[in-house]
Amino acid sequence: MKNSIGEHLTVTLFGESHGPFIGAVLDGLTPGITVDKDFINHQLDLRRPSGKISTARVEQDEFILASGVFNGKTTGTPLAILIPNQVQHSKDYEKTAMLARPSHADYTANVKYHGFQDYRGGGHFSGRITAALVAAGGVVIPALDKKGIKIGTHIQSLGGIKDRDFVDYDADIKALSETNFAVLDSEKAAQMKAKAEAVAAEGDSIGGVLETVVTGMPAGVGEPWFGTLESVLSYALYSVPAIKGVQFGAGFDMVNQRGSEFNDPFKMDGDRVVTTTNHNGGINGGISNGMPITFRCAVKPTPSIYKKQDTVNMKDKVDAKLQIEGRHDPAIIHRARVVVDSMTALVIYDALAGRYGTDYFAE
Repeated sequence: MKNSIGEHLTVTLFGESHGPFIGAVLDGLTPGITVDKDFINHQLDLRRPSGKISTARVEQDEFILASGVFNGKTTGTPLAILIPNQVQHSKDYEKTAMLARPSHADYTANVKYHGFQDYRGGGHFSGRITAALVAAGGVVIPALDKKGIKIGTHIQSLGGIKDRDFVDYDADIKALSETNFAVLDSEKAAQMKAKAEAVAAEGDSIGGVLETVVTGMPAGVGEPWFGTLESVLSYALYSVPAIKGVQFGAGFDMVNQRGSEFNDPFKMDGDRVVTTTNHNGGINGGISNGMPITFRCAVKPTPSIYKKQDTVNMKDKVDAKLQIEGRHDPAIIHRARVVVDSMTALVIYDALAGRYGTDYFAE
């Protein structure tokens, strides 16, 4: 029953969608890091539902720093974040409690936890828990920023509509951090929203692709085999609800290329070793090479849709029909991007602490 990740910075998630609290515990933080409550609130705002393509469940996410912070700085002891749940509609799930929602964790949770799991709103499997993850990311992202490391994610595609590529990393990352619909091209953003709203009007849902860049990462971080930077990032990213695929750099786009086309030639830039292209996404042999780390995540369509579906009754073991009720996101991708940023930040912090020691982040 594992709900923790990380070696040098351990993050543990707890809580259920309709329980009194959700939260996270961060153990291994460098003492003396500034904890910016306003920034954590800002990150939570980016995750919060907005518009017709989001759930009507809007939580205030008034988090509590229960331990590990004193006078605005980390103490080095476990930092606990509590976020109250305040607007649950648990009755929406009572009559369908034993009906396994397609593509949800209802059936697998029922098997693993022998029927004792909290089924309301998906319980511990709910995307609601990602609010705690975002708050945890809000603690470490400023620490990374002070080391010159920046993280940004945009909606690369949704419903066949593609955003422009990153051009000026720093400017693009800053622009993305200030919008709750992370698309670089405003015209494409409008088209994506219209597409998602049209799908929502049909009682259906839609997915897409997120693209992330990490800049300022020093070369030499990562391990050659089972702790490669790609493997630890993928391990974490696949824990984010709805992510069903991860590729680094050119990824699957390169399979029909030749080595002469895909290789990233090296050159000197002053006293720095750089590559002229970045098809490998900033990682060679599982270790960062100093170029921007780039990867994409496939985000599946939200499984909660307002159409009648085939399922089974898990108690009676018979076929059944399901018509869901409640409040659900027809598209989750625009809210998931800050979750991806947060998970990435936690992994990068952990990797850097492993390479240079936890005092690497001392202010």
